[in-house]
Amino acid sequence: MAIRPVTLDDIIGRDRYERVRDEFRRRIIALKKRRRLTVGDKVSFVFENTDTVLFQILEMLRAESISDLDGVRAEIEVYNELLPAPGELSATMLIELEDVQTIRAEMPLWHGIDACVRLELGGHAVPAVFEGGRSREDKVSAVQYVRFPVGTHGDGLAEPGARLVIDHPHYRASAVLPDEMRAELAGDLAA
Repeated sequence: MAIRPVTLDDIIGRDRYERVRDEFRRRIIALKKRRRLTVGDKVSFVFENTDTVLFQILEMLRAESISDLDGVRAEIEVYNELLPAPGELSATMLIELEDVQTIRAEMPLWHGIDACVRLELGGHAVPAVFEGGRSREDKVSAVQYVRFPVGTHGDGLAEPGARLVIDHPHYRASAVLPDEMRAELAGDLAA
């Protein structure tokens, strides 16, 4: 499926969504499984597309009981920002810390992560571009929105060695993109 912005025409009413939600959730969970990459033991990336964003919008409308047109339009606008532009991939990066007792102390150690993530495609390093405002010296968000402007290097997804690298003083890890994920992401770029 071609990546395109979610529109008002994609939004279904609350009653209808409740009827199809279980099946839609199962489909999105299967889709996200193909689009999720764990890098080390504390970070994962979920590469976004129209379906993943539509699901987030519908879930937010449901959770917040938003039904007025202006509210729906506002949610669409906010979540469409997660979609990649032509020639790029976008992902939600999650720092997954499990010990509630140490989260407050550990999160500041992640400061500077926004300069330490890259996608390696066919011998080319594509530095991640992080959404601004989610990291300060004293506070780092556990959820980060990341873009990879792959441009002409997207053909590197055809190569099995494509990988995502985090080279931060507090956290060094990398993960090879599985074949199925590379195919999904190549499809995103081709659309």
